[in-house]
Amino acid sequence: MNVRRQISIAAVAGATALGLLALSSCSTAGSGRTADGRLRVTASFYPMQFLAEQIGGKHVQVANLTKPGVEPHDLELTPKQTAQLGESGAIVYLKGLQPAVDEAIKQSGVKNVADAASLTRLEEHGNEVDGHHHTTGDNHSGHSEEGEEGGNDPHIWLDPVKFAEVATGVGKTLGKADPAHKADYRKNTDALVAKLNGLDKDFRDGLKNKASDTFLTTHAAFGYLAERYGLTEEAISGVDPESEPSAHRIKDLHTLAIKHHVSTVFFETIANPATARALAGDLHLKTDVLDPLEGITDKSRGKDYFGVQRANLAALQKALGSK
Repeated sequence: MNVRRQISIAAVAGATALGLLALSSCSTAGSGRTADGRLRVTASFYPMQFLAEQIGGKHVQVANLTKPGVEPHDLELTPKQTAQLGESGAIVYLKGLQPAVDEAIKQSGVKNVADAASLTRLEEHGNEVDGHHHTTGDNHSGHSEEGEEGGNDPHIWLDPVKFAEVATGVGKTLGKADPAHKADYRKNTDALVAKLNGLDKDFRDGLKNKASDTFLTTHAAFGYLAERYGLTEEAISGVDPESEPSAHRIKDLHTLAIKHHVSTVFFETIANPATARALAGDLHLKTDVLDPLEGITDKSRGKDYFGVQRANLAALQKALGSK
């Protein structure tokens, strides 16, 4: 009898242990943690991934919803990605850039969410023609990535100063999600902000003395960068990096290129360069790459955010005749 009771007690204890083990493995998936205890962070596209990795360091595992080489605003989430989003301990994204992501985050129930658009001030940017600013309501302005709310330009990450403001907010969100490592997140944030301040200085110094202040690009992504460093961005069409510009716009750009001593038409690594090359041929200008940094690929000039931004600076210096 005693032996039988001992066996049954042992069996119950074993079953209970197995049940607790199963329960704990389930709770790990739903707790926003990996099996080894790191914070699961989901980033919406490359600049957000870069922030999460730089600030999170060894305490986080970062998943990026947008694969390299994919236009972020074209993203459609798979059911698996939506499920993974719900298992995050923290999310880093930019509201208004990717409607599919915005909706999934709303449904996810994740508490610790850093929205880059709320961590700095967004502005409207359009094309400039002969020094007159055109807002996003005009014919030539805007592009397919503008946010839904008020036509604001989302490309804040291309301005190192604004990106540093976003970094500070992301650091606070990670600290709330994982209080045990709050001090490390703060330290990593400070180090990243210092590097971004250094990049800002490089841009300021590097673009101080220039022959021209106007550059042509297929993609209206550089409004914040242009504003920060006293430049004028002229997008070929403004609407889409691969769309054909109108005859009227070509005429405007021809006049502008002569007046402002423009030497180069910029295109990006992800988009088809055909429009830029055709325009450059018409205007007898050179072509070069200016990377909007929406995703790092094998074709990128630089392995990370800082590498690509310094390549962008070098390309602008060359095109603008900086000394």
